[in-house]
Amino acid sequence: MLAIIPNRKYNLGFSALLILLSATALFVWGLKFGIDFTGGAMVELESTLINPPASSEIQQKLISDGFDVASIQMSNQNTYLVRLGIMDEGEHQRFTKSIEENFKTLQKNEGSNNAFIEKRFESIGPTISQEFRQKSYLAIIIALLAIIAYIGYSFRKVSKPVASWKYGICAVIALIHDVTIPTGIFAVLGRYAGWEVDLLFVTALLTVLGFSVHDTIVVYDRIRENLLKSGGRNFAEIANISVNQTLARSINTSLTTVIVLVALFVLGGETTRRFIFVLIAGIIFGTYSSIFIASPLLVIWNNISQKNKK
Repeated sequence: MLAIIPNRKYNLGFSALLILLSATALFVWGLKFGIDFTGGAMVELESTLINPPASSEIQQKLISDGFDVASIQMSNQNTYLVRLGIMDEGEHQRFTKSIEENFKTLQKNEGSNNAFIEKRFESIGPTISQEFRQKSYLAIIIALLAIIAYIGYSFRKVSKPVASWKYGICAVIALIHDVTIPTGIFAVLGRYAGWEVDLLFVTALLTVLGFSVHDTIVVYDRIRENLLKSGGRNFAEIANISVNQTLARSINTSLTTVIVLVALFVLGGETTRRFIFVLIAGIIFGTYSSIFIASPLLVIWNNISQKNKK
């Protein structure tokens, strides 16, 4: 049997370090918000040329034509994701014409009908983007409060030695750990790889919250069962036994999910890659928190309460 609860100081210390690094990255660099939260336009272009131009060349020509180009990324060998400022339909038509005119020479040299084909166009105004941001924060807060209420109600019959609402608080602290670290990683990737935060990112975080709290509840439910047949053991021993009993289940469930997600990340399209990355990171750290954070926090809280009573 692994001494997970007795060694809780090391596990919690490791998590505290990761959270500190993530918070530092968020404070120093912040998140790079996409057009969902800042407003703007995104155009996906597919080149039909044998030797497509570099992203920097396209960006330079568009800027010279007066377009507010935020970034241009190649999603594969011949597909470009162009992010621009807010555009109306007139600006969109001017953009299309600019692309055609600037690369007409390459088109003629290779005998192609069109140098670029527009695969997708999205435009979001500043008012809608601000509403998206506010509702994203609200969705996460409501989800956390609902989790506290649900766990507190579910564990109401096991209020000794730890009050049922404390299970919910400790679960939410573990969930904050689960979303803070992937968000910090995204801040680093936004700084060095240009990864942007969009609505799919928020969806991934909410999915991680659901997956992680489910894993935590399985551990807490085993603690509840073992409390009813404790046989005189103290709470720390019961928690350690419960975590060990659910350890294989937690790891196996998460491992099989991560294997599928890794396959989707490697083989899937560019539009879902960042969404899948957040899921992978969130599930890994969510599994860690269910084992090494949620239950140890309960034990620490119980020990503090016992000392205060004495």
